[in-house]
Amino acid sequence: MKKSKRVKKSNTWKIKQHRDEFFKKSKIQGYRSRASYKLIELNKKFKFINKHSFLLDIGSCPGGWAQVASKLITHGKILSIDKKPMKPIKNVKFLNCDIFEEKTKENITNYFNTKLDVIISDMAADTTGHKSLDCIRTNQLCLGVLNLSTKILKPEGVLVSKLFMGEDFIEVKNSAKNIFKNVNFFKPEASRNESKETYLHCRILKTL
Repeated sequence: MKKSKRVKKSNTWKIKQHRDEFFKKSKIQGYRSRASYKLIELNKKFKFINKHSFLLDIGSCPGGWAQVASKLITHGKILSIDKKPMKPIKNVKFLNCDIFEEKTKENITNYFNTKLDVIISDMAADTTGHKSLDCIRTNQLCLGVLNLSTKILKPEGVLVSKLFMGEDFIEVKNSAKNIFKNVNFFKPEASRNESKETYLHCRILKTL
């Protein structure tokens, strides 16, 4: 019975994907995922990536955001990081590791040799099937990225990170406002209507 439910759920997901306009566009335009359009929308609204940007892409697999960044950044640097493997993308350096390990922070510093202009994170915790728990775990990752930004971002830098609307949303919001002068939230059209995800856009570090 359990196996049958899993198969039914999988088939339903496949049907939704094929009806999804952003999924179809990603296949036609050669993007690795529909998530590419989320970053395109975010950058269109907030204009935080330019051709000289030094950008860190966290939770990068399968590479949809890195593909977008690589088209925009022609004279800067891009470093993508994920615990899952990612196929190569031209002009993108990839590290297969945990963003929160101390050694990873050293590798980031060594690669850029300066503070960063932009940090983007589409990172989400692996799903457990328990929506409330998944929400909390992903938002804790967002808090971790916020804390990391204080160490590696330029004073005028920008952080964009996924989070979920849930019981600990206020905790993330307050932390962001304690760290950054400007904090905004935006849900791109490419995010599914039923999804609780939204994106945090933060700019200009406060003096900590």
